[in-house]
Amino acid sequence: MLAEVVAALDPCDGGIYVDGTFGAGGYSEALLTAADTKVIAIDRDPEALRSGRAQQETHGASLMLEEGCFGEMDRIASGLGYDAVDGVVLDIGVSSMQIDTATRGFSFAKDGPLDMRMAASGVTAAKVVNTADEDDLANLIFRLGEERRSRAVARAIVRRRQVTPFSGTLDLAEIVRRAVGGAPGRIHPATRTFQALRIYVNAELDELARGLSAAERLLKPGGRLVVVTFHSLEDRIAKRFFQARCGRGGRASRHRPLMEAGPAASFISLPGAAKKAGVDEIKVNPRARSARLRTAIRSPAPAWPEDHGALGVPDVKMPFTG
Repeated sequence: MLAEVVAALDPCDGGIYVDGTFGAGGYSEALLTAADTKVIAIDRDPEALRSGRAQQETHGASLMLEEGCFGEMDRIASGLGYDAVDGVVLDIGVSSMQIDTATRGFSFAKDGPLDMRMAASGVTAAKVVNTADEDDLANLIFRLGEERRSRAVARAIVRRRQVTPFSGTLDLAEIVRRAVGGAPGRIHPATRTFQALRIYVNAELDELARGLSAAERLLKPGGRLVVVTFHSLEDRIAKRFFQARCGRGGRASRHRPLMEAGPAASFISLPGAAKKAGVDEIKVNPRARSARLRTAIRSPAPAWPEDHGALGVPDVKMPFTG
């Protein structure tokens, strides 16, 4: 949704923008060419930053590539000398570049190691499936993958790993396919389990909540926040954030009295609901069919306290330290 993102950010000459999910650099490139801007581009994936060096050489000091998590964008921007910016874009989830690289282990289209880490450190998906308790594994797959047969999947994984530990994506996908069963549908039976593992390994939903709050602190009044999500768990968090910060989170009903007034609205909503990818874009990029774009304008009100629970971030914790 490149054109829609740029239109929502409305870049202007002299503006400073944060591309919190640099990836292949599409948003950064569009912002740098749409006006005389500077872009702070953040990614925790060292491969993405290495690929972006040629782009940085083209744009010079206008493109600042920084390794890190977008939940730290205010600290990163401050370290570069910027205490406020004109816009932030977050494109949540795994990038096409990561999905298409079999050795990263995000996809089962081709066999690869069960890694799934966006950064170069931390717990791998292999460690999770080979060591997590069955109940913890079922909870993870249900809450982060919304897989209704999560207990059957966890039971099948534990039974198989007692014979041979999992190491490859195709091996795991086949075990999950057998456990889920059912008639062939639009998506592979292992899709939700792989989603759950990827989200857990990268703490994606907590990072989204951190990133939204960091953007709230960093944006100057009149600055714009644009968030693109690709599945319901992500979009639910983004939707709750925008509703609350725009002052739409405490409406009364006959079932629920009016809530006490909270902090002043820190964002101003724009007309229209979440935007979806157009038919033409979906034809070119089928992965865009589930994309949702939400945007709002920063008000002069102070940033709210960070509260992941209020945004509905699932509480899925297991004793892994990397």
